[in-house]
Amino acid sequence: MRQTEYEWIYLWAAVNPATGESLALLTPTVNTHYMSGYLAMLSGQIGPKRHAVLVLDNAGWHVAKALEIPANVTLLYLPPYSPELNPVERVWGYLRSHYLSNRIYQDYDDLFDQAGIAWNKLDEPRLLTLTATSWSGRAN
Repeated sequence: MRQTEYEWIYLWAAVNPATGESLALLTPTVNTHYMSGYLAMLSGQIGPKRHAVLVLDNAGWHVAKALEIPANVTLLYLPPYSPELNPVERVWGYLRSHYLSNRIYQDYDDLFDQAGIAWNKLDEPRLLTLTATSWSGRAN
């Protein structure tokens, strides 16, 4: 068993509400560096001819001045204290209730691995169901 300084696992994710296409990244912490890296990954996945609007809260790493935002990504900030408006919040609840809760993990590495396995069990139809809203655009 490897000792680790980390206690948390963070899952960064974006889901296209029109297709269910998604991109996720697991990290041991959150900061502006990881956020910029995730945005670069998202930018690469959507390509230069498409544009993504990413809905997110006002966490410090989401609004940092040093954040590098690609030209094909727009950040849409939710009002304060309104996580229920973010469709991806339902994905976290689903992962916890269906795959990650009521289990014993050998160590941090096992939990990290199981979080990735749980994310990979989500297919596009499930993600569409979990993230469906009346207000998110359906244009692709």
